[in-house]
Amino acid sequence: MTDRLSERTLAALPADVARPAYARRATRLGVVHLGVGNFHRAHQALVFDDLLAAGDARWAVSGVSLRRPAMRDALAPQDGLYSVLTRDGAGTRVRVVGALRELLVAPEAPSAVIARLAAADTRLVTLTVTEKGYDETGPASAVGLLAAGLAARRAAGHGGLSVLSCDNLSHNGARLQARLRAEAAAIDPALADWIDRAVACPDTMVDRIVPATVDTDREEAARRLGVADAWPVAAEPFTQWVVERRFAGEAPPLEAAGVELVDDVAPWEAMKLRLLNAAHSSLAYLGALAGLPTVDAAIAEPRLRAFVERLWRQATATLPASVRAQAPGYAARLLERFANPALRHRLLQIAMDGSRKLPQRLVATLLEARRAGQPHDAPLLAVAAWMQFCAGRDDAGRELPLDDPLAARLRTLARAPGDALQTVRAVLAVEEVFGDAAADATLAQALADALDGLRRTGALAAIGPDGAPVALSSAASRRRPDTND
Repeated sequence: MTDRLSERTLAALPADVARPAYARRATRLGVVHLGVGNFHRAHQALVFDDLLAAGDARWAVSGVSLRRPAMRDALAPQDGLYSVLTRDGAGTRVRVVGALRELLVAPEAPSAVIARLAAADTRLVTLTVTEKGYDETGPASAVGLLAAGLAARRAAGHGGLSVLSCDNLSHNGARLQARLRAEAAAIDPALADWIDRAVACPDTMVDRIVPATVDTDREEAARRLGVADAWPVAAEPFTQWVVERRFAGEAPPLEAAGVELVDDVAPWEAMKLRLLNAAHSSLAYLGALAGLPTVDAAIAEPRLRAFVERLWRQATATLPASVRAQAPGYAARLLERFANPALRHRLLQIAMDGSRKLPQRLVATLLEARRAGQPHDAPLLAVAAWMQFCAGRDDAGRELPLDDPLAARLRTLARAPGDALQTVRAVLAVEEVFGDAAADATLAQALADALDGLRRTGALAAIGPDGAPVALSSAASRRRPDTND
């Protein structure tokens, strides 16, 4: 198939394909998105597409790739158009999205990115740069580009902006604001003071399961569209975006497209991180050790499903009271979402960057439950499974990839000779993941018991029919940490 999805072929698409219901060339670039990838294209971009379709022409998107030109090279010949394949057990719905009007590659043209951030029409900046993106600094980083763009904006007299982090981080807006201020202060202290007054970084929570694109997605898109789409994106039907009601200047009309504006995002964020993301990571490490490929395959295993339900019960006890009553219903919906056979969400994709994900997904729950004397054997086993995953072999001896900013260090520690307790003590000393938890000898022993069980029996046999870790007694799992350790 040689014809490509584009403005030229848009009108000839099959009738069952949804497409932009507005004149794209009449829209204005009002949003700059840093880190344009699959999640943005299946989540925030659809919100802006809906606003454009409703007649508000201010919300077309300039998408910025921070490292590689692959997205630009795939979508520029398609005039920025791409398809979203929304999948569930009933089939696949196809929608062509038109909100992405411009594609920039920061390493090739940083001045173009800065100019777009400074443009008078730019009203909003969104980011999906993953957890590790907030640790990067310098002119080429997302925060560095933002600081330079805001400096140019201030010089042009175009006023402040609202900047929305859409990554899975606790207090993501506050964290972004602090990083941005520090980067600006290194350029000009007066710029940092201006950012304090003129720039808002609300906290947000985003939720949609969006797997990486594979060739079968491209094949299905071509069949349904009748033309080739170089980079479609598949997603589940569920989507949610919760944003703190705190903006610089006029608030964007996000509520008109289904976004929830709230005074405090923290309870929503905690529920998502400690239920959805914690279960995803747990399934990723336990499932990968067991040789399972995808989330739906993992949740179909009775012991893994029972384990996830146990994890949710223990995590719910650590949630803010304002959302605790909603957690059982949220978890029940998660089971349906995880079981979606059409997504084929790969466990190894979820397992990436574990050293950045675990602190807020599992370690925080584990430590809080221990301090409160609450049951916590489920997050304990999940953390031990990550340690075993870092050693790089599944239960059948097959190699597992470790894609992580700390990969070399973690693999060395996890593979070092010694028993489970020696391994645990070495990995617990990685402060980026565990803080000062290495000083807790009782925690180290409990993790060592769990890790030893995984090593001896494999992941599935380490879990009882009720989801409880076989190697851990209930007394050990409920023990308060000894303050003398």
